[in-house]
Amino acid sequence: MTSSTAPKRRPRSDTEPTDSRATKADRTRERLITAAAAILSTKGYAGTRLSDIAAEAQMQAPAIYYHFASREDLIQEVLVEGTIRLRDHVEQRLAACPDGTPAIDRIDVAIEAHLTGLMSGTGFAHSVIRNQSQLPPDMRSRQLVEERKYAATWRNLFEEAHSEGSLRDNIDPQLARLLIIGALNWATEWWSPARGSLEAVIETAQAMAHSGIAKRRRRSRPATKR
Repeated sequence: MTSSTAPKRRPRSDTEPTDSRATKADRTRERLITAAAAILSTKGYAGTRLSDIAAEAQMQAPAIYYHFASREDLIQEVLVEGTIRLRDHVEQRLAACPDGTPAIDRIDVAIEAHLTGLMSGTGFAHSVIRNQSQLPPDMRSRQLVEERKYAATWRNLFEEAHSEGSLRDNIDPQLARLLIIGALNWATEWWSPARGSLEAVIETAQAMAHSGIAKRRRRSRPATKR
C-alpha cells in the first residue's frame, strides 16, 4: 500500500522556477521527483530502481526514505505531479489567449501547449504518458483524479467549439477529443529532433486537427498574450 500522507505543494508548471522560500527538505524532495521523472521516462515503471533515482539525484539511496516511504510512493508522486504540471501548463497558455478567442482556435493553443509539455526536458509529462497504464490500482487512484481534471479542460474546449458551431456536422466532439489527444500522446514514443523540429510537429498536428474537425479553414495561428 502506498503512502497517502505526502505533503501538499502548490502545483507548478514544468517551466516555473523553484520557489526561493522552499526549505532544504522541499528542494531535496523536488530533486528526487525530478530525478525519478527522468528515469521513469526512459526505463519505465518496471525498470525504475531507487538506486538509479539516487544516482540521478546525486544522493545515497537510503536517504530517499527520509522523503518517501517506498519506491511506489515516489513513483506515484511523480505521476501525480507530472499530470498537475501538464494541466497547469496547458491552462496557463489557454488563459493567455485574448478575450473572445474562439474555442476552435484555443484547441490549437492546447495542442501546442500539450506537445511542449510532453517534450519538456524534465520528463514529468512523458513519464505520465509512458507509465500510467502500468500502475497498480492503488497507485493509480491519486493520479486518475488529476487526469480527470485535465480531461475536463479538453472536454470543455470541444464542447464550446461544438456550441459555437465551429465543428463539422459529422464530428462527435468527444470522439474527436480522444483521437486527437491519443495521437499527441503517441508522439512521445517516436519523436526526436532527428525527425524534424518540435515546431514542425506542433504545426502539423494543429493543421491536421483543425482541417479534420473545423467547418472553416484556419487563417493563421492563434496569438496569445505576452
